[in-house]
Amino acid sequence: MSALTLFDLDHTLLSGDSDALWCEYLMQHGLLDRAAFEPRNAEMVRRYADASVSVEEFCNFYVSTLAGRTPAECSAWCQRFLDEVVAPRIPASARVLVEKHRSEGDRLVLTTATNRVITELTAQHLGIADLIATEVELANGHYTGKTRGVLNMREGKVARLHSWLDAQGMPRTLLDGATLYSDSSNDLPLLGAVGRPIVVDPDARLRAHALARGWPVVELAR
Repeated sequence: MSALTLFDLDHTLLSGDSDALWCEYLMQHGLLDRAAFEPRNAEMVRRYADASVSVEEFCNFYVSTLAGRTPAECSAWCQRFLDEVVAPRIPASARVLVEKHRSEGDRLVLTTATNRVITELTAQHLGIADLIATEVELANGHYTGKTRGVLNMREGKVARLHSWLDAQGMPRTLLDGATLYSDSSNDLPLLGAVGRPIVVDPDARLRAHALARGWPVVELAR
């Protein structure tokens, strides 16, 4: 069975936060009211960084930007978002890292708190077939602006990964030899669940945690 390598997305493979970038993109194109939304977005970014926001509040805040939109409408905007904003912010060093593990025959997984609607194309762009992301509710052909299922953030990332392994018919013991790359202290539960945690351009809390435990710390050229 192939070794498992997991990648966080925001501030790890991507130089930036896809949720915040998505909101900025919608505001630029008049799909969100800047005066009303920009201060709330800035506050959410700050509270995520210091881990003071709840999982439910964080994920539902960003999924709310999809409310009332159809999958077809979002698909067109998401493709433009990928081409114009996301792809240029994936540094060559991140692409090399992904390709290194692919060439070694690893099973690659992208795991992100950001919702599937705006990250599915990013996973495809990176050639990563397996995406674990926050799921979005759909009713009567429109996104409701609400999440569904276990949110893929903090402890939820571990629960969702376990469920994914079970669905793939893969033993959870595979995590003993698995590698995870992440930048955020919000990923400490998942980093602690794999045998080879590697922190990438970490926040201050995660850097201190990694140094105390002897976890490798890497910096990508951006």
